[in-house]
Amino acid sequence: MRVLHSPWRRSVPALLAVAAAVLALAVRPADASVPATPSGWSLVWSDDFNGAAGTLPSSTNWIIDTGHSYPGGPGNWGTGEIQNYTADPANVSLDGSGNLRITPIGSGQNWTSARIETRRTDFKPEAGRILRIEGRIQMPNVTGNAALGYWPAFWALGSPYRGNYQNWPAIGEFDIMENVNGINSVWGVLHCGVNPGGACGETNGIGASRACPGSTCQSAFHTYRFEWDRSVTPNQLRWYVDGQQFHSISQSQLDATTWSNMTSHSGYFLLLNVAMGGGFPNGVAGFSTPTSATVSGRPMVVDYVAVWQSGATSSPPPSSPPPTGGGVDARSTIQAENYQAQSGTQVETTQDSGGGQNVGYISNGDWLRFDGVNFGSTAARQFKARVASGAAAGVSGLVQVRLDSPTATPIGDFAVANTGGWQSWTTVPANITPTTGTHTVYITFSSGQPADFVNLNWFTFATS
Repeated sequence: MRVLHSPWRRSVPALLAVAAAVLALAVRPADASVPATPSGWSLVWSDDFNGAAGTLPSSTNWIIDTGHSYPGGPGNWGTGEIQNYTADPANVSLDGSGNLRITPIGSGQNWTSARIETRRTDFKPEAGRILRIEGRIQMPNVTGNAALGYWPAFWALGSPYRGNYQNWPAIGEFDIMENVNGINSVWGVLHCGVNPGGACGETNGIGASRACPGSTCQSAFHTYRFEWDRSVTPNQLRWYVDGQQFHSISQSQLDATTWSNMTSHSGYFLLLNVAMGGGFPNGVAGFSTPTSATVSGRPMVVDYVAVWQSGATSSPPPSSPPPTGGGVDARSTIQAENYQAQSGTQVETTQDSGGGQNVGYISNGDWLRFDGVNFGSTAARQFKARVASGAAAGVSGLVQVRLDSPTATPIGDFAVANTGGWQSWTTVPANITPTTGTHTVYITFSSGQPADFVNLNWFTFATS
């Protein structure tokens, strides 16, 4: 939920002083796939929006919001925007060329558009690492009076907001890319603390803006990136366009309670939408939008969205290129605590190399669910997992992999007993039934005893 943005933004300079450029990305064709993972980083999640023209975005990856609010949430999405969000392919669909299009349609005060959000709500860097959230986007190609009221955005909300809708802005909001009224400018904003006022000066937030490098934001694709850096003390938040940093916030700028409230929960979910009207475009224009001059049908076009994390992992690098088609790469290191659902387990701080968390207190009948695991077209034939056990003598069990149901026949498993302690980690391989395509993966646990028998830190799949 992006709340009402006040007219202060009218005084924000179109350009801020730009820090030294950092490897500006080369222009790529609109139907390009997610970029190769940089050295020293790992892919956490991505969607390159490949698919047939006119189809909806992947339901494995995305939830399509509809109406004028969340059930029980603030009206007009808390921002005063006027459009009705729909799941109509006219408003939200793939274009058949590797892009997602979100298209507002209407006139006067009657508009439809679209808003989607990731099913995953756990995007957060591990301790000592950097999380990079990135999208390659062309804003709606409309300017001047014809653009009045257009409000495209790429942003992230703290996971506790899902289902609550009353805890904003304490849970945090990162606006990675916002734009209004067809202005050649990208805004990056942090919302936090209390509303009004507080550490982030709500309802405005702490923001900055600049023009898009080279071509205008509306006439071409640009890459918008946000980084949450836990590798430095104090931590930092950074905003980029085409590799050029234009905004940053240090942990030291905020009080400890405000920072903790927006960073200590399980993570963030990502959103893409085009609103019409509301506090931000109205405040910048100085009057109510959209107007009779506003034109219909100019889409925001999204080439890809991807999330990477810095730092070496304990697993070997993938033995083949990541599959295309979105979802979580089966050959990446899938952190156990990044499940979408679980039964019977708990998360704890790990002492394994790389830090972070592991899933523990695992016993017979427990399970973890991971949505949208993409094995690609080359069959995976091996499963590797990082496990530890301090189980008593005679206590052991199986770590099993099942597809699409927690009761499906396992495609592979391995047995584990005491490894020397609950934080004495070892990597165990197991052969699996050759697997391709995208699946919901269940890691299930079976034992002949009721006692806890294993901890799980991460797992991955390989072709051999």
